[in-house]
Amino acid sequence: MLKLNKIHHIAIICSDYEKSKDFYTRVLGFSITRETYRQERSSYKLDLSLHGNYSIELFSFPGPPPRVTGPEATGLRHLAFEVDDVESAIAALQEHDIQTERIRTDVLTGKRFTFFSDPDGLPLELYEKTTWNGKWINSL
Repeated sequence: MLKLNKIHHIAIICSDYEKSKDFYTRVLGFSITRETYRQERSSYKLDLSLHGNYSIELFSFPGPPPRVTGPEATGLRHLAFEVDDVESAIAALQEHDIQTERIRTDVLTGKRFTFFSDPDGLPLELYEKTTWNGKWINSL
């Protein structure tokens, strides 16, 4: 079996670099680790960290095709972020006029979650913090 240590990063291609850069940094709170303009590709590569952990590579390319369908298409379904309290996180998003779906409860863990979208419609999830001690610890 291949020994994997952890997920290193998630790569996202955006259609409007400045809009997505603002969204992931100012709205979601990621820190810029490095920003590189690649002249030969007419492309930016923005390395983003969350709490000191390298997490996302945000790319711009000239004329990328739009996402074909919603989250039920084959491929990456969504990117989920852990939050302490889903309602507080929703309120913070609403301050930036970002709409979320209704809050739902995961039937397996009892934790609350919701979905919203980045500027290109990439489905993002807020998932309340889960404790694991050999079994799920439910707060609801």
